[in-house]
Amino acid sequence: MDPKPTVLESDRHYVRLGGREAVVRLVDAFYRAMDTRPEAATIRAMHEPDLDQTRAVLVKYLTEWMGGDKLYSPVHGAPMLRRRHQRFAIDAAARDAWMLCMREALNEVCADAGLRSELDAAFYKVADFMRNADSDSSPSHP
Repeated sequence: MDPKPTVLESDRHYVRLGGREAVVRLVDAFYRAMDTRPEAATIRAMHEPDLDQTRAVLVKYLTEWMGGDKLYSPVHGAPMLRRRHQRFAIDAAARDAWMLCMREALNEVCADAGLRSELDAAFYKVADFMRNADSDSSPSHP
């Protein structure tokens, strides 16, 4: 007997969200929120003016992170997200701005409230782990 639990294809966040098209829509909605929300100006400034490359990388990363095909790691290696973002000052306010944009994107793309909640919790863990600077902001996670 295999000691590892089997993940059914239909249980993966990637499939439940709607596959590649949904991930692309999520990434587009996320960066649209980042471009338009005043609260996200600081985190938007951490990105290149042209987001085409960044969007493509995030689609690959989220596809793999949510249980889809391995598109990110064969090209970029292990994610090492904190290390890759170390050059940016990411405090609680930056985390909260990132989450605000991701929550807006999830609300736009994901009709399943249960899945939205699962993804929100998972994204929050990653966003909170990315903090590398202090701030006086309190956490925004319910």
